[in-house]
Amino acid sequence: MIATCRKPGLLLALLPIALTFLVLGTQLFVFDTFTPHVPLVIGIAITAVMGRYLGCTWKDMEEGMLHVVSVGLPAVGILILVGMITGVWISSGTVPTLIYYGLEVLSPQVFLAAAALLCAVVSVSLGTSWGTVGTVGLALMGIGAGFGIPAYWTAGAVVSGAFFGDKVSPLSDTTNLAPAVTGVNLFDHIRNLMPTTLPAMLIALVIYTVVGFNLVGDEAASFERIAAINTGLADSFTLSLWTVLPVVLVIGFAVMRMPAMPVLFTGVVLGGLTAVWFQDAPVKEVFAYAFSGYEIATGVAEIDGLLNSGGIQSMTWVITLLLIALSFGGILESTGSMRAIIEAVVKRVRSFGALQSSAIGSSIATNLVAGDPYLSIALTGRMFGPVYRGKKYSMLNLSRATEEGGTLVSPLIPWNAGGAVVITSLGLGIYSGNMENLLYIPLAFVCWLSPLIGILYGWTGWFSPKAGEAEQARWVEQGEEVMDVDQVHDEMNRTRSSVYRVN
Repeated sequence: MIATCRKPGLLLALLPIALTFLVLGTQLFVFDTFTPHVPLVIGIAITAVMGRYLGCTWKDMEEGMLHVVSVGLPAVGILILVGMITGVWISSGTVPTLIYYGLEVLSPQVFLAAAALLCAVVSVSLGTSWGTVGTVGLALMGIGAGFGIPAYWTAGAVVSGAFFGDKVSPLSDTTNLAPAVTGVNLFDHIRNLMPTTLPAMLIALVIYTVVGFNLVGDEAASFERIAAINTGLADSFTLSLWTVLPVVLVIGFAVMRMPAMPVLFTGVVLGGLTAVWFQDAPVKEVFAYAFSGYEIATGVAEIDGLLNSGGIQSMTWVITLLLIALSFGGILESTGSMRAIIEAVVKRVRSFGALQSSAIGSSIATNLVAGDPYLSIALTGRMFGPVYRGKKYSMLNLSRATEEGGTLVSPLIPWNAGGAVVITSLGLGIYSGNMENLLYIPLAFVCWLSPLIGILYGWTGWFSPKAGEAEQARWVEQGEEVMDVDQVHDEMNRTRSSVYRVN
């Protein structure tokens, strides 16, 4: 897709974004509701008006939206499968069994740290943080409720572990996207993530352990609550180690490096067979669970609140938000707004620390505005690449920056695809007014500590490799653009009012 129109100035490029956030803020703080779909649609309309003023045709802007939406369609497929697998795994007894034995085996004091570690292991194996949150994460929310731990603390631990595992998994789509955009080797990229993600995870585990020993209050009340939950589960489901088989097999297939979507669909099929065999569920009902979710009334509030969920329909809120957010990002990109903003940042960069901070910050900003981690990685990687090469720093620094500001920050933004998945899958209920559970955001320590550590390394020079001769030779061989900051500044001055082309 190629759109041709006048280049917007920085203030004009920021205008539709600022107005969209104004509408979002009005809805949240004045109307006391949080459904970002309509404000984002209004943002698309505002951007379209600006685009027409700049001379962009509607066809160009429409193609820009469709192009970016097409990039996010694999994520829609994963969301559909996550909804199906959640409903079916509840009906099969898989999630109830995990909750039951988790309450029997885990100690309340170490639960938060154990939850983060378990989600990390599962996410590394599956290669999907969203799938981990929707399955094992949901079970852990039930265990945390049994221990009397606030939902936002459990959610913070689940998000920390799931997104840490996603980052270091060679099966993850975003972990493959970042090196593909920046032209580095996948496993070199994963190794270069360790200096930021590993310390962040260790710090988080220490905090979760310390908090766990101070958070659990009346143990007698906790054990009474656990007994009530386990009795309700045992009365409502056939609980057996056999019902955990879908989890074991899905993780096994993932370890064999099967793609995420076939693995998740296999999990749906295995869960359906388990529901029919062990829970005597009619096949007709299994189809209904996959589509509209599972429903149960045990009389135990913790069980009913967690297990009445799942199904494709539970993900329609998230899917529609993702499509609208991608469209907003697409029209911002096709009108040149995103490029104008990032170029304004790049032209002020002088040191490597400022460059690394700007790349991370731009990924975060794209996440905030466009609501999609894929766009934040792809756009930042394309825009900042020439400057990294001009400073002769390895592109591994840029690939890490896009991941830190892109994927890791996405679950911390409620209207982002990642945040919407977390809130919907874990039943945090902020869309119905339970704003207290937004506290999971600062408690997902890995997700915001890792970018901060990355910025620190940029300014100190630690773990910030320079490009070797082989990498520089590869840039020349592949015809990669190399541009220093002064060249960027001159180029911007020459083309400030000219017609430009956006690929």
